[in-house]
Amino acid sequence: MAESTGTGARLADPDVEARLARLDEVLADLEPLPRAATEAVRLLTEVYGEALARVLDQADEQLAERLADDELLGHLLVLHDIHPEPPERRAARAVERLRPAVRERGGDVEWAGAQGQVGRVRLTTGGGCGSGCGGGGSEVTDAVREAVLAVAPELTAVEPLPSTPAPAFVPLSTLTHRGAR
Repeated sequence: MAESTGTGARLADPDVEARLARLDEVLADLEPLPRAATEAVRLLTEVYGEALARVLDQADEQLAERLADDELLGHLLVLHDIHPEPPERRAARAVERLRPAVRERGGDVEWAGAQGQVGRVRLTTGGGCGSGCGGGGSEVTDAVREAVLAVAPELTAVEPLPSTPAPAFVPLSTLTHRGAR
């Protein structure tokens, strides 16, 4: 666990994940409680969101980028709708981060933009087949979808574009001009 420069210790990522899982459990337990408890949680979340927004307001561009790049802070910035990057840029960055792992499997992935609230990716899997291949193709598609929606929940879906077949080879000798003989 890394120490902070102040008096408190920072949590390692697995510790943060464990606390988030426990928070989900506790919040589920709050559902049957009186509305006052859930209202208190909502208000506390709003106040913390405002505090985070004020920190972001004070940050220069370089610091804002570093804050947004941190996985936990990035999620909080998205949660509070104050992330400095638009969803499409965050999604493109998530795809780029996955690209080396997909290439290791013999495929490739590329962000192709968004159409409305649907993200589009060009995806090929090992062996040169497109997203319609069985086996690893759906695993890769699912991983890409999960990564993109985690950083850009404003998008409602992520879909692979259909593979574009390679253009047919036409020998130059078969091309003739009309009337030229």
